Amino acid sequence: MQITIGTQPFATTETEALVTYVFENGDPVQGRISEMDQLTSGLLKRLAKSGELTGKTLEMTLIHAPAGLKAARLLLVGAGKREKFDAAALRKISGSALRYLKSRGVHNLVFAVREGNATEDSAQAVAEGSIAADFESDKYKTDKKNDKSIDSILLAGFSESERAAGERGLARGRVIGESQNFARDLINEPSNKLTPKILAEKAEAMAKLAGLAVEILDEKKIADLKMGALLSVAQGGPEPPRMIVITYAPANPKPGAPVLGLVGKAVTFDTGGISIKPSEGMEKMKYDMAGGATMIGVMRALAALKPNVKVICVVPSTENMPGGKAQKPGDIQTAMSGKTIEVLNTDAEGRLILADGVHYAKQLGATHLVDAATLTGAIVVALASINVGVFGGADQAWTDKVLASAKAAGEKMWQMPMDDEYREYIKGTVADIQNIGSGKGGGSITGAWFIREFAGDTPWVHLDIAGTAWNDDAKSWLAKGPTGVALRTLVHLAMSY
Repeated sequence: MQITIGTQPFATTETEALVTYVFENGDPVQGRISEMDQLTSGLLKRLAKSGELTGKTLEMTLIHAPAGLKAARLLLVGAGKREKFDAAALRKISGSALRYLKSRGVHNLVFAVREGNATEDSAQAVAEGSIAADFESDKYKTDKKNDKSIDSILLAGFSESERAAGERGLARGRVIGESQNFARDLINEPSNKLTPKILAEKAEAMAKLAGLAVEILDEKKIADLKMGALLSVAQGGPEPPRMIVITYAPANPKPGAPVLGLVGKAVTFDTGGISIKPSEGMEKMKYDMAGGATMIGVMRALAALKPNVKVICVVPSTENMPGGKAQKPGDIQTAMSGKTIEVLNTDAEGRLILADGVHYAKQLGATHLVDAATLTGAIVVALASINVGVFGGADQAWTDKVLASAKAAGEKMWQMPMDDEYREYIKGTVADIQNIGSGKGGGSITGAWFIREFAGDTPWVHLDIAGTAWNDDAKSWLAKGPTGVALRTLVHLAMSY
């Protein structure tokens, strides 16, 4: 899909569809919309008066053959309250418009930003929203509607003096949007098409193409490094584990900048092991590697955007199967750090592989850590599918920085408590720690505390994306299936240096 900046007047641009947005004010026909109203002989004011055009969030008003415009269609998308409008809203508007018109057979469109919105950030938002919206989860369908595709978008409303900023925003937005879709494509793969070995191969191919350093640790190297927590999860099935390490090193690192460690859980299929899950909904456990895929996607974006900070990505990958050699409840495992773990529930496996991943990232030189994982069902109970759960260590400034990047990137995240009392819930009786909490409730917090044990004093943030990594129902701006959540936040975090 081609996205370009145009400075020609929107009224004289020939296109299958002209798209812009209206605000939910007393009178939605203002500014640029007022210009369109004059060209269409007062049609828009009549629609507003009749209640058909209100500006309510993501309301679609489609006008065919609008008089006075060269466009075959005019689509007005509700932008909600003007005071709440931001880049995140624009991202949803552009994505919703694309999916709405794509389903109606439109192939090219002009998206006109409103007065005051011809900025670098707006161009980036439109590119991100459009590219993410163009992703479909129907890769393996044989009856795809291949004729329904958006081939080109012209971003209008920019003057010649604003063009350069718009071009920069489009370029950055394209990299981020395509990297998000790269991660989503990995997440969407069924487990018979994406084993730990295949995930490692795909990550390695991406890294080499992007010019990133990459190392894949096989099961022998993992054993040599005594990554007992990762090996304990992998022993239940025939597929060998992998530890994926991708490194971005800037040409001119910012003095005093940290070494950012990104660690992602990549369980390519999770049966629960001996503590087996119910069969209902188990097919979705192919997305239990969403955290790892997201981190790999972040590295793809950073290779192109080139922040002034070193980033080390560590992705432990395995299946969690209930074979004859699977670990059993009550088993004691020794992590790479030397800490012993009593495994009370084999379905709490994500924190086990992250234990070795986090420790290894520290060994490789990471000074500040962020991990992402579809870790707990408890976070879904707490925050549903709206917010990512954020858990921080003792360094609140690092947590605040991650949250600031989330806000800037337009991703909803909410900090959860990490009081010391929760640490007592994972205190072991026959080992150093146990992999589930002994108390009732607080499952997402005790899961985070388990990982924190291996982060130690290193500034660390855990993102529980179990409720947000997958859309059970399609959104107007995003297809059903994988979301690529947290990628934009982590790209912004790295770029903030």
